[in-house]
This record gives sequence, C-alpha cells and structure tokens, in this order.
Amino acid sequence: MNIDVLPDADATARKAAEVLAAEARKAHAARGRFVFAVSGGTTPWQMLRHLATQDVPWGSVYVAQVDERVAPDGHADRNLTHLRESLLAHAPIRPEQILAMPVNDPDLDAGAAHYARTLEALAGTPLTLDLVHLGLGADGHTASLVPNDPVLDVTDRDVATTNEYQGRRRMTLTYPALDRARVVLWLATGAGKAEMLARLKAADRSIPAGRVRQGAAVVLADRDAAKGL
Repeated sequence: MNIDVLPDADATARKAAEVLAAEARKAHAARGRFVFAVSGGTTPWQMLRHLATQDVPWGSVYVAQVDERVAPDGHADRNLTHLRESLLAHAPIRPEQILAMPVNDPDLDAGAAHYARTLEALAGTPLTLDLVHLGLGADGHTASLVPNDPVLDVTDRDVATTNEYQGRRRMTLTYPALDRARVVLWLATGAGKAEMLARLKAADRSIPAGRVRQGAAVVLADRDAAKGL
C-alpha cells in the first residue's frame, strides 16, 4: 500500500478532489456515469467543496453514502446533512443525484436492502461502485464497520445495519461492497490517526479497516497522520 503524504488536511482534501475528478471523467467515458460513495468527516466535506471547482461531468455523477447514523432528517449527526451542504450549494448537481440512505425507515433491514437495490440499478449487479471514499477511526473502524459488531461478518449483503455505536445505530456498506469498488480512496488526517494508519498499511486484520481489500487502494494522508509510518 503506497501512501501519498500531503502537508496538511486542506492539501489532502484538494488532492482527493483531484483524484475524484479524474475518476469521474474516466467512468463517464467508459460507462456513461460515475457512481461513488462518501463517508462522513470534516476532511471529506472539504474534499467535496474542492471537487466543485474541478472539471467533472456533473450530469452523470451519483453520490451515495458509505454509512449513516439513525437520526432525524437535517440533524447535525447525519452525514447526509453535511453532504448536501457541501455539494448542493457549490456544485451543479441535482438533489436527486445524492442518494440518501433510508435510515428513517421503520424497518432498517428492509431499508438497507432497498438501498442496495437502488445502487445496483446505477452501478450494476453485483454492485460495483466506481469509487468508495473511506475514513479511518481512532479505534480502527471504517465506514460503520466497527469493532466487535456482527456487521463485520456480513458476507451476503452489500448494505447492512449495525448495533448502537457512539449512541446511534447505523446503516453501512459492507465488506463485499467495499471490496468490489474499482477504487478505494482512503483519507487520513491528524495525529490521532497515526497509529491506525500504520496498522492499515500493514493490513492488520485485527482492526476493521485492515480487512478491506487493498488492491484498489489510493491512500492520502497529511504529515500528522503519517508520522507513525
């Protein structure tokens, strides 16, 4: 796993936007659309704002969610809230091109299955996303694949639900969906990520992030996150 080290979080977000734009143009030329999924976090929202300044075929872009907390629409805990704020006001993309996880469905498991079908309609069966952006938690989680949750062992679904984590249940893409993505774009910023980034690089399967297939990985980190390498 090669890691591209940038000076700071903003430079990392800018570089990630360049990677996204290039992959969008490539997917548009090859398949007529670009379907990618985004995780939550401050650096990803910066990445999306920078993406709005890039040469992107916006009419053929579809933005999915890697994971989402069960919380009301518009709540600050929802990744969707920040995703919409980052893109709709800055990029020429229509609201319907942002694909929200149905975390307010009274039957969460049924909602997860419906979301998987929605993504398959755009990205094929089996689901093959053009790019998945992943972050790295201080406990080694990625997406909402968190330590000791049964979701880590899901192999027969591309979208699943979790037990409560940090006060909320979640909906998340599973390892099969992540591992079929054409590109996996990892972002790690801040000194708090240094230990886990080193373990990710070592493919340490004792942390959830270390179980994601590395063959399609592009890893961008700032100097603080990379200081343990």
